[in-house]
Amino acid sequence: MREVMLVTGASRGIGAATAVLAAERGYDVAIGYRQDPGAAESVAGQVRGAGARALTIRADVADEEDVERMFAAVDAEFGTLAVLVNNAGSLGLQRRLEEMAAERVERTLRVNVLGVFMCCRAAVRRMSTRHGGAGGRIVNVSSVASRLGSAGEYIDYAASKSAVDTLTLGLAHEVAEEGIRVNAVRPGIIYTRIHALGGEPGRVDRLKARVPMKRGGEASEVARAILWLASDESSYTTGSFLDVAGGR
Repeated sequence: MREVMLVTGASRGIGAATAVLAAERGYDVAIGYRQDPGAAESVAGQVRGAGARALTIRADVADEEDVERMFAAVDAEFGTLAVLVNNAGSLGLQRRLEEMAAERVERTLRVNVLGVFMCCRAAVRRMSTRHGGAGGRIVNVSSVASRLGSAGEYIDYAASKSAVDTLTLGLAHEVAEEGIRVNAVRPGIIYTRIHALGGEPGRVDRLKARVPMKRGGEASEVARAILWLASDESSYTTGSFLDVAGGR
């Protein structure tokens, strides 16, 4: 019987690559998205093409009611949730700190920190043996920005990912005896649309010379790291961080 994976922010980029690879690896997949139903349905079609069941759920992870509704939809459609991948994230235009509006910073923190917190909470309530669950795995998508800082571009984003790192470590320790493993991947500069959202579509090509491997990464490379952390191959791994950043 296939296990169930919920991937937030799965209509594009790393989330979409993770959803499709998960289907190929034997999971049924719930595809969380916020604003592009066509893209989400396209991913769902690829998931079904791999022989898996797919469910698309429109939800803003920064909204508590949406988060609870998303998990309830997974319960109703699939039953037991085995894996949560917290991939949804928010990124503003490239700015120095003194140019950032408080509203922009608040939105970044609501999505990237509070959203991860609320999704983790909902997953723990379902997975933890303390609550009658069968255990599970949580993989948070952080960023190497959490340790590099993203000066002059996205320090609010970097700070939010540092919070995700701390949440990952603390929660891993909190639920380790309850059958749940919690880890994070930290992508480097990856060829996805997020750079266009930040105002520089060609950012990866500008920065790739700074990467020891001298290239940008692909979403599929991050997805493979996520699937490893979700698998039994990483059964003794929790509270850990896997950098997928070409050595950066």
